[in-house]
Amino acid sequence: MLTHHQAVVNGVRLHYVAAGPEDGPPVILLHGFPEFWRAWERQIEPLARAGFRVIAPDLRGYNLSEKPTGIDAYRVGVLQEDVAALIRALGYERARVVGHDWGGIIAWALAIRQPEVVERLVILNAPHPARIRQVARKPAQWRRSWYIFFFQLPWLPERFLHRFGQWALHGTNPRAYTDEDRRLYREAWDQPGAATGMINYYRALRRSGGGQGGLREATVRAPTLVLWGQRDVALLPELADGLDRWVPDLRVVRFPWASHWIMRDEPVRVNNLLIDFLSNSPA
Repeated sequence: MLTHHQAVVNGVRLHYVAAGPEDGPPVILLHGFPEFWRAWERQIEPLARAGFRVIAPDLRGYNLSEKPTGIDAYRVGVLQEDVAALIRALGYERARVVGHDWGGIIAWALAIRQPEVVERLVILNAPHPARIRQVARKPAQWRRSWYIFFFQLPWLPERFLHRFGQWALHGTNPRAYTDEDRRLYREAWDQPGAATGMINYYRALRRSGGGQGGLREATVRAPTLVLWGQRDVALLPELADGLDRWVPDLRVVRFPWASHWIMRDEPVRVNNLLIDFLSNSPA
């Protein structure tokens, strides 16, 4: 059964949902933009039935979590510490961490900067900080990243959030997002302060010079699974290439027909891969 909770961590109040046995291995599911915890609604119950204690927070600035003012409150280092603090507040020393899009960016940072809290890592369509520095120079990636530059403007991106969100949330599976899903997303975007909080992630990213919060160290020691939808309109497929340079214990699985919203396009295959990978004890 899914339950709703609140926790104050790293100076911010986070809303999260939980499912699965309380004594099960903890799995933290981190959503991306412009979603919230419901990004994982097709993964939560299968993972819980597999015996995991599943925790899916609304990241700061999103939905029912607190929305601090100021761009600096959304730097990657701050977001990463939110997750580490949440893991500790729930009584765990370590967790299996799964991140998509911005949740994946935060998960990469957590595994690099605080490896002691990440037992296993799964990334879905989110660039490793060192690899994006290489690929971001390419005009093809610039064109796909146009919205990041738009989001640097004051107030105007907030006015267009509904329109942008409706455009962005289109998977290759026609059942990826239902009308009810879209209604719930609009409701989340309309929470007071949410539009600015969500877009401030991108403003903070640009303030740090386009890198991920000044993240320079790049090695990930945790066993890592990368799932990549090849039909991502925002990220080039080659961002999933060559990661073994920084991630020694790595498996990459590509989904030729999936979009950026990989866990919505192919939930059964994603769930099977997650359960298999997260069930194995670290070497």
